[in-house]
Amino acid sequence: MKKKDILLAALIVLIWGNNFTVIKLGLDGVPSMLLVSLRYILTSFPAVFFIKKPQTELKYIVLYGLTVGVGQFSCLFYAMEIGMPAGIASIVLQIQAFISPVLAMIFLKEKIKRKQIIGFVISAAGLVLIAMASTGDSINKVPALAFILMLAAPTFWAVSNMVARIASDKAAAKGEKLNMVSMVVWSGLVPPIPLMAMALMLDTPETILNILTNLNGTSIFAVLYIAFAATLMGYGAWSVLIAKYPMSIVAPITLMVPIVALLSARIVLSEQLTQLQWVGLIVILAGLFTANINPGIIKNIFKSKNAI
Repeated sequence: MKKKDILLAALIVLIWGNNFTVIKLGLDGVPSMLLVSLRYILTSFPAVFFIKKPQTELKYIVLYGLTVGVGQFSCLFYAMEIGMPAGIASIVLQIQAFISPVLAMIFLKEKIKRKQIIGFVISAAGLVLIAMASTGDSINKVPALAFILMLAAPTFWAVSNMVARIASDKAAAKGEKLNMVSMVVWSGLVPPIPLMAMALMLDTPETILNILTNLNGTSIFAVLYIAFAATLMGYGAWSVLIAKYPMSIVAPITLMVPIVALLSARIVLSEQLTQLQWVGLIVILAGLFTANINPGIIKNIFKSKNAI
């Protein structure tokens, strides 16, 4: 990678890593379903008036919006609202790296590599350790529902990856290219209505109206950060790297996100994890690195002759 792209990758890691802490801060003043809804409203408006519609069928835009917005992020935000620590959430969410290849094998006839199977087994052991530590008498006792939702979130993320991949392949077959920033913006029109419906199921209209009219500075910052920094800026920068470099170089960058998230949660939220939870997180990270890091990948990223 060139030096400016290494800096861009570092920016993505910082933005997405701190995002989990910001979500937790936002949930202190705004209920989860309302927070996700506000995220997508600000993501799509006014951007939808300036960014062209993605070159794909409407059904893929709708499916992507449903799987990511209504599926992945409603599960993630609600799990964090009812007790899932930000640090643990950041790592458990990454198991989509194992679910996606399985779905690709089923729907796209792709082969699963041996290192992915080994990585999955290692990470599964880490999940078991976290589950054991989080359901007992520990510093961070995580409700069973939060843990179930936290496993559903990466599953929806993996499904959304399949939707994006199929849409991208169909666009390529027509000699076109799917713009993921455009896909994010336009699919963001889908989640607000079902999310607001879920928000009204959890809280009364009066409560929601009162929250909206009395947002504090922290809540406003969280909504703006999640919508503009984590979503638009993050995906925009990510799209730049994907367009310039092979996925074998770009994909492992996200493995640094949980590390930043853990540090951020520790410093800002003072999250205290038990020794067994820490062991589980480290085991999951080891599994993720095993499955995603190719020999010589770090050397390729920082290859000196390209870093000029």
